[in-house]
Amino acid sequence: MSNHHSISSTAIFKDAATIDAAIIAMADRVRDKFVERGVERPLMIGIHTGGVWVAERLHALLGLPDPLGQLDISFYRDDFTRIGLHPQVRPSHLPVAVDDRHICLVDDVLQSGRTIRAALNVLFDYGRPASVLLAILADRDGRELPINPDVVGLAARLGPDEQIKLTGPDPLVLVHGRVPHERRHGGADGSLGLGEGSDRGAGTPTGD
Repeated sequence: MSNHHSISSTAIFKDAATIDAAIIAMADRVRDKFVERGVERPLMIGIHTGGVWVAERLHALLGLPDPLGQLDISFYRDDFTRIGLHPQVRPSHLPVAVDDRHICLVDDVLQSGRTIRAALNVLFDYGRPASVLLAILADRDGRELPINPDVVGLAARLGPDEQIKLTGPDPLVLVHGRVPHERRHGGADGSLGLGEGSDRGAGTPTGD
């Protein structure tokens, strides 16, 4: 998820227990999807920062043998020049080659689809995966690109000035707030706070 809006105030949207239950259910669905596809050893990759938090939990629940990969897509977004650079950009880290591997790509919130598009661009700079399964903790309205998740933990229907954001890493909580009108044109992705997969240990923007 990515975004660079600030919000005026926040309230809990989904508490830690709800998030934990959603991630457990996601792990079951991810496992089932790969079994259906005959995939025995998928790679899991999270998008900074909230996507990495979710991916860490999924990775542990699934007991995947290969290490978790991490992507930072800050320079790859097609609206980069408009929304600006997030103040804390982390390098991508893919410890295992992605060529011909089946990937589970994980993010916290899907809104416009631009973060996922950028993440796919990053992945294909590293190699050519055999397939990519998209797992999203929270899917909300506001899609601008034809990108849809394979696995969803929670669904949210929000107004154009409403945002949700994942805070963490422990506990993981989704908070809800509104973007001040004067800031609503700063970014396209529906996240509340500091920007795509931000590095604040307290909260990550949510809304790709």
